[in-house]
Formats: sequence, structure tokens, C-alpha cells
Amino acid sequence: MMVMINFELFASRRARLINRMGRGIAVIPTAPERVRNSDAHYPYRFDSHFYYLTGFDEPEAVLILIAGNESQSILVCREKNMEREIWDGFRHGPDAAKSTFGFDAAFPVAQLDEKLIELMGNQPVLFHPVGHEAAWDTRLLGLRSRVQEKARSGISAPNEIHDVRVLLDEMRLFKDNHEIATMRHAARISSAAHIRAMRATQPGMMEYEIEAELLHEFRKSGAQAPAYTSIVAGGANACVLHYVGNDAKLKDGDLLLIDAACELDGYAADITRTFPVNGRFSAAQKDVYEMVLAAQSAAIAAARPGNHWNDPHEAALRVIAQGLIDFKLCSGSPDAVLESESYKRYYMHRTGHWLGMDVHDVGAYKPDGNWRALQPGMAFTVEPGCYIRSADDVPEALWNIGIRIEDNVVITAQGCEVLTEAAPKTVAAIEELMRTA
Repeated sequence: MMVMINFELFASRRARLINRMGRGIAVIPTAPERVRNSDAHYPYRFDSHFYYLTGFDEPEAVLILIAGNESQSILVCREKNMEREIWDGFRHGPDAAKSTFGFDAAFPVAQLDEKLIELMGNQPVLFHPVGHEAAWDTRLLGLRSRVQEKARSGISAPNEIHDVRVLLDEMRLFKDNHEIATMRHAARISSAAHIRAMRATQPGMMEYEIEAELLHEFRKSGAQAPAYTSIVAGGANACVLHYVGNDAKLKDGDLLLIDAACELDGYAADITRTFPVNGRFSAAQKDVYEMVLAAQSAAIAAARPGNHWNDPHEAALRVIAQGLIDFKLCSGSPDAVLESESYKRYYMHRTGHWLGMDVHDVGAYKPDGNWRALQPGMAFTVEPGCYIRSADDVPEALWNIGIRIEDNVVITAQGCEVLTEAAPKTVAAIEELMRTA
């Protein structure tokens, strides 16, 4: 069970969604438990949309919202079962869940189909996450058909089906003070983990040994889990964007790229730092690193209210284009490099993504065909990089240099707050930290 939860906050979110619905019924299930192998399950993680509206972290639960003249918020969950609780842990049960979490009503999950047939009657619209789980699409369509069978009794079934995520994604895009505070805490834990990793790293160690340092710091500090599979990539492995093998030996003279962060109370951090395995950047490594850091600084400076989503990316690109020209990896003017996209050989991803309950969080980037204007409460990553593989047309001093620097920011009224600033990222700060470790 999560701690220090403000259940009034979740009730206010449900009320806002009901207001956005206008009229109709929403059915929002949590995530199912997933079998890993035989009778062992993966660690359970609730559905983000469901938890955003409920604060309820048990499996086999469904949120039902009724919008209209008599709005209702209903939880369907597992019944109390003392025998199962001996094996699997505490269950609230419908009665306790109703009072604790502030629902208008709560029912056992065994009654779900019966209750949905009753509650769907005479509702004009059915809202649910269309296409997210095929089994749920099929189930709800079948229940809607059961309601249609009551037409002779004057009961109508919903004649429209809307994806409730269209409404929810827009709500979740703007973080409230509680969410930002949680994300700050996740960022602090994750920054401490990166510091621990820098202090521990030495030539001859295995990548997974450094991964263990990260995981230790996450859990020791109260985070429930990593927010995603940690990337601990030494040398050439850093040029593989989604490298997760983490089983190679760290070599003297190589760089180590770590993309890792924790999830705390349902909210993710997402940090990348790159540093020398032996504690000292070579001249070539330092030059490329300073170029990526300058690109990130330009992108963070462009992360301001009123600017558009793409402005930080374009600011970073211009710095990287000039840098690649200076390193003789691209030719022509910066405009020519950008127009031809020749930079993509060395920088092939974008400079950020929304961040929140999901690492790649919800929200449209280009609604109505135009880049979204940045507004206070929006949270995202800023993560330019440069990945130079060995090749005949690349100077040998630059071979296998893979660098990414990633921070988490929240747009404020004046500019942006960098949540992950505690993780060192200047050459001087990194080398000093590793020298004194």
C-alpha cells in the first residue's frame, strides 16, 4: 500500500473527469497480474490511469464513473478473504475501500458484469481505454449487447464509444503540486544513485556490478522499483541506445553511460549521466562531452512557458550540428547539416519526452498539427546525445564515444525547474567526485 496518500486529491480528479465526460459511463480497469513463468508472477504494477483516479493499488479492480444528473464514483474490487490474505497479503474489500478511498459505492469484482449491465442502461456514451486490452474491448461490447436486449423494456444501450484516454491524457499532462513533489523525491533518490555509481566505478568491474549499486540506492531510499530497465553501457555499448545486457567488463579509458532512475509512489524519474571509467576524460571524450552538455544547456534555456515543445530540440540540434562540423564528422554549414539530416548518423533520437506516471508519459506533442505550447506544470526530459561508432571515415580518437546527458524539468511560471540537478554533470564535478571516492 502506498503511503501518505491524499485521497481527496484522487476524488477531485474523478470529479474533473466526470465533468469532462458530460454524460455517460466510464469503465477504467486496472492492470492485470502477469505470469512470469509457471506459477510465478511479475511484480504487480497498477495501471497508471486507474491509479491516477483512485489511489488504489490492488489488482482485479475497476473504476466506474457515471456522469450526468446523478454522478457517481464506484469501485469494484476483490472481496476480503482471510485465507488468501495469509498467502498474498492484505485486501481492503469493498466496504473498507469505499470508506477509505472516498467512493460513492463499492462492489465485489464477482458482481462486475451484473452491475455493468445495470449501470450501462440509458447511458448515451461508454468511455473506456479503447484498444488497450483486447479482452476488455470484447467484454464491454458483449455487455453492451446484453443491455441492447432490454430495448423492449425501454432501456437503451450506449450508442457511442469514446476512448477515455483522450480526456485523461490531457489531465495527466499538467502535474499538480502533489505530483511535482513526488517527482522531486524520485529525482533526488535517482540522483543519489548516479552519485553512488560514479563513486563505485573502477576499471575491471562488470556493468552489472554498477547496476547493483543503482538498485541498492533505489530500494534503500524507499523507491518501489526501477522506473525502467537500467542501461549501464561501457565503451561501444553506449552507442546502442537501448542496451540492457549490462554484462560487459568496464575498460580503462572507456566512458560509461548510465540511463537509470527509480519509480516512487507511481511516478518516474529518468536520468542519464556519462562519465569516464577511470575518472578522467580523455581530450577527445571531453570535447564531445562539452558539446553535448552545451546542447543540453541550450535546450533547457528554451524550456520556458510560451515556447513550443520542439523549441528545446531545435536549440540542441543547432549546437550539435556545429559540433559535428567542428569534429569533421559532418560537412557544410549548420543549416545544411540540419536540412540534410546528416547529423542523424550521430544523433538519431529526439531531445525529450513527457515524464510522469509513465516514463514516456501521456499527452499529445502536436495537437491540431501544431507543436504544443509549453505551460506551467508540464514535466519532461531533456536528453541530447552523441554516439560515434568506429568507422573508416571517423578519427580513431572519437571511436566508440557514446554520450547522453539527461535531466528532468518541470515548466514553471518563470522558466523551468531542473529536478535532477543534484546528479553531477560538468566535467570538473564528475572528475572531482570520482577522484575523492
